[in-house]
Amino acid sequence: MSTEQPPTQPSPLQPQVVDEDAGGQQIDGEEGTYVTEPSKLIRIASMTRAMLEEVRGMSLDEAGRARLLDIYGSSLDQLRDALSDDLKEELGSIFHPLQGDTTSESELRIVQAQLVGWLEGLFHGIQASLFTQQAAMAAQLEEMRRRRALETTQDGGITSGQYL
Repeated sequence: MSTEQPPTQPSPLQPQVVDEDAGGQQIDGEEGTYVTEPSKLIRIASMTRAMLEEVRGMSLDEAGRARLLDIYGSSLDQLRDALSDDLKEELGSIFHPLQGDTTSESELRIVQAQLVGWLEGLFHGIQASLFTQQAAMAAQLEEMRRRRALETTQDGGITSGQYL
């Protein structure tokens, strides 16, 4: 009988929102996935979505393609400033630099849609992480209340509440 364990899948990234003052550095020795500037991500995502919707129905000339390519590159650079190292790595593995003279109109639209999709996935991950943190804090608060109630009944006394 074989005792080999099946290969484990890497756990999905759980992004966190951290204090902006951290400047993208690790917080108190914490490693992990975090976003230092969520408002910046939201602005980039909104801009990218609006731009994608605007250019969807039009034909782009050479100047329009060049401008869209420039905005795409600038957006990726701005995103890197607000992400933890592992999210930067993920971003780099998914989004590759585009060559200006060989990039077609359809390729530009695809990478813009891909960027919007990636950002939306990141937002969903942040929301799920916040929900999990809130649920854990609520459970911790409830446990503290139960312990206090048990201590009160074990002491046999009734403690005064918040009101006199």
